[in-house]
Amino acid sequence: MPPLFDPPWADARDEELLAMRICDLGVRVEGSELEPLILQLHAELEARGLALRPGCYLGDEWFTPTEQALIAIPFWLAHPRLKALELRQVLEVEGGTPEWCLQLLRHECGHAIDHVYRFSRRRKWRRLFGNTDNDATPDIYRPRAYSKSFVRHLANWYAQAHPDEDFAETFAVWLGTPEKEWRARYRRWKALEKLEYVDELMKEAAATRMPPRRVPLRRISDASRMRKTLARYYAERRKQYAEDYPDFYDADLVAIFSGEPGEESAARFMRRGRKVIVPSVVRWTGEHKYTVDQLVRRLMLRCESLGLTTPTNQPRLMMDLSAYLAALVTNHLHTGRFKRSV
Repeated sequence: MPPLFDPPWADARDEELLAMRICDLGVRVEGSELEPLILQLHAELEARGLALRPGCYLGDEWFTPTEQALIAIPFWLAHPRLKALELRQVLEVEGGTPEWCLQLLRHECGHAIDHVYRFSRRRKWRRLFGNTDNDATPDIYRPRAYSKSFVRHLANWYAQAHPDEDFAETFAVWLGTPEKEWRARYRRWKALEKLEYVDELMKEAAATRMPPRRVPLRRISDASRMRKTLARYYAERRKQYAEDYPDFYDADLVAIFSGEPGEESAARFMRRGRKVIVPSVVRWTGEHKYTVDQLVRRLMLRCESLGLTTPTNQPRLMMDLSAYLAALVTNHLHTGRFKRSV
């Protein structure tokens, strides 16, 4: 279905679009592909008897502002032309399909629910999900691919990242899955106890019509007020990647992607293989999914900058690339750095 909002820049070239300020795009939720998905989220909450309807607005990324009953959705999801630009700039559109977007909305709604009801302050919550005040908690949450202590919702075992993420993921499964299905899916799993506790909390809120705690709503990183250009926005994101992974990877990448050149770009090859490579490296190294994922993303951008292409022997390439990434991540686990500078 084409968007109801048809801006003058819809047919603009990338260079023209990048020169525009984000606030001048005029993008909005109303009339976009996002609107029916948000309405579906609200319908799911209503069906469960929950009074809270988190407000949704366009921000610079996916997040739920601290202590807010708000969900920030990346502005580039509000129009197909911006999604196309996002794909070319960072090689991925997070939440770019209706199914994926709805998954993320349910997840962020879980954070909003906890912000206003403060369920995480309860003793049983902390027993099941963990102590969010404990600085050591992220070290406890090492991804374990076969763990039955966590639900599986977003990719790469995201529930294992932190107690807050564990709760948000559990809530998302509870909200988006009929009770009969989640009980069958997680039968004999430890995660079932978490789902049952979320079910208990939400039924309590619904039965008592427990009003959400009233907090002032403040839209952080509101796209309608962002005066930076799209070029600067993407330059800052690229700079953030480059600060952590400098160009001394270049020689390695050139060596990996050497050989008889094929037609596919190295960046596209890594993007295609990312969903297989990242879980595999996480599984066998025990490193956080986020750490591995960010490494792969930043190396993809570097491959794009170097204009590298894939050799014709792609099975060999996949083995070399996987081994290289595993070596980098293993070094990071032992030294805190991916690679020594020599």
